[in-house]
Amino acid sequence: MTEATFSGAPETKSHSGPADVGAAFEEFMATFETFRESNDERLAQIETRMGTDVVTSEKVERIGKALDEHKRAMDRLVLKQARPPLGRDAGAAAARLEHKEAFEAYMRSGDERALRTIEAKAMSYGSGPDGGYLVPDETEREIGRRLALISPIRSIASVRQVSTGVLKKPFAITGAATGWVAETASRPQTNSPTLDELQFPTAEIYAMPAATPSLLEDSVVDLDQWIAAEIETAFAEQEGAAFVNGDGSNKPEGFLHYTKVAEGSWAWDKIGYVATGVDGAWPASNPADILIDTVYALKAGYRQNASWVMNRKTQAAIRKLKDGDGNYVWQPPAAPGSRAMLMGFPVVEAEDMPDIGSAATPVAFGDFARGYLVVDRTGVRVLRDPYSAKPYVLFYTTKRVGGGVQDFNAIKLLKFAAS
Repeated sequence: MTEATFSGAPETKSHSGPADVGAAFEEFMATFETFRESNDERLAQIETRMGTDVVTSEKVERIGKALDEHKRAMDRLVLKQARPPLGRDAGAAAARLEHKEAFEAYMRSGDERALRTIEAKAMSYGSGPDGGYLVPDETEREIGRRLALISPIRSIASVRQVSTGVLKKPFAITGAATGWVAETASRPQTNSPTLDELQFPTAEIYAMPAATPSLLEDSVVDLDQWIAAEIETAFAEQEGAAFVNGDGSNKPEGFLHYTKVAEGSWAWDKIGYVATGVDGAWPASNPADILIDTVYALKAGYRQNASWVMNRKTQAAIRKLKDGDGNYVWQPPAAPGSRAMLMGFPVVEAEDMPDIGSAATPVAFGDFARGYLVVDRTGVRVLRDPYSAKPYVLFYTTKRVGGGVQDFNAIKLLKFAAS
């Protein structure tokens, strides 16, 4: 592979298929092999010269960036291939078809009479023309499916739908009391478990895609498909930031916003961490060992479904680490659409995770399906606004989302600090 390969991001075609994904995966693996050879050369120079050649270091960094670009391009192709068209379903129930047609009339021309009638019949909790109208069920499901594909934390967390503004969930901190008894002995009453009530309020998230009059007049354009595609990235970016760092005020509470304590002092309602022992840096010797400590800070029952969460800069740093036997601890995806592996556990790339720095916690490890809960309130609303940005028509689209940690045993952090 030549140097020119790493001059920019790989190109992707507008019509992707299995061949395109396969070719992208082969190019990704070839780039990884080049990265491994160059990094081995860099490490050998460090051992023999007590220093590394600047050209070699720059080459490793350049190839590492190209590797990230190839991975993102491959993920885009896999995502595009997974999107089914949102065409009209001739066999749909009459009520669903009526809602779809009424919603399309509202989107194209602003005619809201049919939607008003439908929501009145259904006794909808929608707020009518002031707050927008509910999208058809098929469109709402497609929006949720797309978010699950591209929103990193949502893709590994538990997701629950509710029809109220707040989900209240009791959780047994200590578990039910148990004991041993003889076959014919009386069963004494066990102590009651210690319960904690977790509350997950939902907050409003919005996007405002714009359409030209000509797009709305074109009957061939599928407006369901269009609005789902327009808002998926905006919603995913806002959600991703909140699920990681949100403060819980008019947004979900991110798992990094909770109180963090050293694993030896862990208690319920806090997130435990393992320290690297060096402020803002990896340990000087055997840095990969601290990743092993992080893995085993998690109880065995949670490790089976655990994932690493970090941003691409942190992943680039970890990609250079080796274990005591000289093997790279980071391994590329085994197939297109799968995740990279770190010490046998999948790596989830979340750009909202912090970079490596003083007292930072850029790496999370845990069973996020048990540890983090995403709450979706049913109903996505659209308000048509043809006045604010003439000649464009704005579609103010809102949904309500909440989130927070539901099991504090299930998530651990790696902190770059002395203690």
